[in-house]
Amino acid sequence: MKKNITLLAVLFSISLIAQQQIQQIDSIINSKVNENDPGLAVGIIKDGTIIYEKYLGLANLQHQVKFDEKTRSNIASTAKQFTALMILDLQLKNKLNLEDDIRKYLPQLYENVSDEIKIKHLLNHTSGIRDYVELLDLEGDVWWKRFGFGNDDILELLENQVDLGFKPGSKYSYSNSNYNVLTKVIEKITGETFNNYSKTFFESLGMNETSFVERYMKVIPNRANPYSDWGRGEWWEVPTVTKTNGEGFLYTTLKDQLKYEIAVQNAKRDKNLLLIESQKPIPNSKIKTYGFGLELEDRFGRTAVHHSGGTYGFHSQTYRFPEDNLTIFAMSNNGNISTNLIAQSIAKLLLPKSTQKPKYDSKFYEVKNLKDKVTILGKYIYPNKDKIVEIIDEEGKIFWKERSFTVGIVSEDKNVFSFTNDPKLKVVFDENQMTEYYTSGKTMIYKRIKESSRSLNDLEALVGTYNNEELSINFELKLTRDNTLQFKLSTNKEFNDVRVYNQAYLQVNNFFLKVKEDQFNRVTDIILTYGRAKNIRFNKKTNLKFQPKIEIEDGSISVTTIGSRNGDTSDILLTKNYPNGNEIWSKRLGGSSWDKASSIIATEDGYLIIGSTSSYGNGNYDMYVIKTDKKGNQIWQNTYGDFYNEYGYSAEMTDTGYLIKGTVQNCTSNSDIFNRKCTTSVWFVSIDDKGKELSNEILESME
Repeated sequence: MKKNITLLAVLFSISLIAQQQIQQIDSIINSKVNENDPGLAVGIIKDGTIIYEKYLGLANLQHQVKFDEKTRSNIASTAKQFTALMILDLQLKNKLNLEDDIRKYLPQLYENVSDEIKIKHLLNHTSGIRDYVELLDLEGDVWWKRFGFGNDDILELLENQVDLGFKPGSKYSYSNSNYNVLTKVIEKITGETFNNYSKTFFESLGMNETSFVERYMKVIPNRANPYSDWGRGEWWEVPTVTKTNGEGFLYTTLKDQLKYEIAVQNAKRDKNLLLIESQKPIPNSKIKTYGFGLELEDRFGRTAVHHSGGTYGFHSQTYRFPEDNLTIFAMSNNGNISTNLIAQSIAKLLLPKSTQKPKYDSKFYEVKNLKDKVTILGKYIYPNKDKIVEIIDEEGKIFWKERSFTVGIVSEDKNVFSFTNDPKLKVVFDENQMTEYYTSGKTMIYKRIKESSRSLNDLEALVGTYNNEELSINFELKLTRDNTLQFKLSTNKEFNDVRVYNQAYLQVNNFFLKVKEDQFNRVTDIILTYGRAKNIRFNKKTNLKFQPKIEIEDGSISVTTIGSRNGDTSDILLTKNYPNGNEIWSKRLGGSSWDKASSIIATEDGYLIIGSTSSYGNGNYDMYVIKTDKKGNQIWQNTYGDFYNEYGYSAEMTDTGYLIKGTVQNCTSNSDIFNRKCTTSVWFVSIDDKGKELSNEILESME
C-alpha cells in the first residue's frame, strides 16, 4: 500500500512539473503573437508522442482566417531535408550514387571545370556552386520580383557560369542553388517532374497535405499568406510570384510535420534505414557539420540535428535532440517574430541541464598554456578568404568587428579570450593568426593580414573597368579629386567609397574584393565575393598598364616613350613634375633606333627605368634597364637577351640588387621567318646594383 502511495506521489509530481512546463511554453508563445497577428504553429514530440501542439494568430489577415491545423505554410529552407531524403532514397534503391558527378545527369553544367562535382557536394554545400539569389542580385534583377521564375531559369543561369566559387569538397558555403540542381538530377533519374515525384514521395510518408510550389498562381488549399510590417507599424503582405522549389517553397501543415518527426524519432525502433541514415553526416566527406539538408552542430551542450528556413514573411525551425528523444518544430507566416528564438526558448526550458563538458580541440589546451603574450589587435582574414575581421580597442575594451557586426571579447589569459555573447566560444591569438574554438571541437583559423596603405600609384593602377561575361555585368573603380578610391557596379547608380586594407584586399559595402596581379605586377583581375556568390572573377579591360609614374615628396617622376619627328625611331623621356603635373625638368634617353619605356621604380640614390631597346644588345629587341641619379642623369645602362625579342616590363628591389621582370622569345629557326614557330615566356633576370646579370629564369609560357 505504501509503495502504491509513493508511486502515485511521484506520478503526480511529474504531471505537475509537465503542466508547469506547458504553461511556461504557452507563456513564451502567447507573448509573440496576438490574436489578430499573422500566425504561428508549434509542435513538440517527446519519446515518439506529441506532447504539445498549438496554433495562434491568422493565416490570412484580409479575410481573418485562423492559422490552424489545416493551414499550409511555407517552411522555406527547412524543406531541404526532404529533397535530400529523396536523393538518399534513390541511392538506397541503387538508382544513383552520391559519388556520381552531376555532369553524368546534367552534362551542360560547368563544362570547363575539370574537378568532379559530386552529388554529395551539393547535399552538404561543398560544391562551390554559387547561390542564384546573389547572382541575380548582382545582375540587378532580384529573384523575388521575377514573375514565374523557376528551376529552369536557375539552371540556365548556372549554365552561363564558367567556373565555381571554390574547389568542390574543399570547403562549406551554403548555397540554395545546390538543391535546385538536385531537383533536376531527380527528374533525370526518375523521368518524372520534381513536383509529381515529390508528391508521391510525401504520400509515402503519410504527409498528404505537403507539396512543393508548382506554379506561382496555382491555388494551394488552406495556404497561409506571408506578412511583415517592415518597420512601418502596419502589416504588409509580401507578394509570392516565383516557383522555384527543392531549396524551399514547401507548403505543409503542422500535422504533417509532426507525423514526420514521430517517424524520425521511431526510425531505429522501426528499422527505417532511410530515416536513420538521413540524420547522419554525408559519407566520405570532411564536412561533418551539415548532412542531408540538415545542420549537425551541437546545440545547448548536446547532440542536435536542426535547420531553419526563412523567405518573404514565412519561416520555420526544426530542433531534434536525439539523446533526449525531443523534437521541437515551429512555423509561421509572421515576419516580425523568430521561430528559431521561440524554439530555442522552448528547448532550454525542456532540456535537462547539460553535464556535458566542452569538447574543445586538443590544440586549445596546448596554446592556452603559452607563456609569451602576443599581439592581439589587427586585421584577420576569414578561413574562406571572403571577409575581414578587425580586433580593435575602444576605451580599454577589446572588440571583434566585421562590417556592421561588433561583439566584445574578454581576456581569460594572456592570449585567450571569450565572447561576451557566448562565453563558451573561445578565441586564441598566436603570432600570425587567431583561432576560434567551439565546444563541439570545431575550429576556425583566421590569418593575420599585413596592414599597409596603397600608394597613389597603387590606387591609380586599380582604376579601370572590370568585366564579368558570365553575368554580363561590370564594375568601375575610380579616384576622386582627394584620391579616394570608389566603386560602382554597372547595375547600381552611385559610387561608394572603398575600404583599402592592403595591397591584396578591398571592401566596399557587402562586396569583398581580392586584387590579382600578373607576373609584371599589373592589376589584371579582381575576385569579387558577394555573400554566397564566392570568388567571381572580373577581368580588367581598361587602364591595363605598368608603372610609368611614381610619386615623390615634391611631385612625381614619370617615363614615357616618344617618337621622332619622322617616325622612324623612338626615345625614352624621363620627367620630373610638380604636384599639379607641370614639368620641372626632363631627360631624353636611348640610342639611335627604337627604345621604349614600361615602368620606373625609385632607388635610394635615384631611379631605375625598365623597358626594351633595338638600339643596343644582341637581338631585335632586348630587355633594357637604365639607372639614373635623382636629377635624371644616367649612371649606367645595360641590356639582357639573345637573338630574338626580349622585353622588360617591371622591377623590384632585392637584397643583391634588382629583379627585372619581362618576357623572352624562342623560335625554331633564325632564318625561316615564315614557317618557324616562336614561343614567348615570362622571364625574370636578377642583376646587381651595377647592372651586372647574376642569373635568369624562364617561367611559364604565355602562348
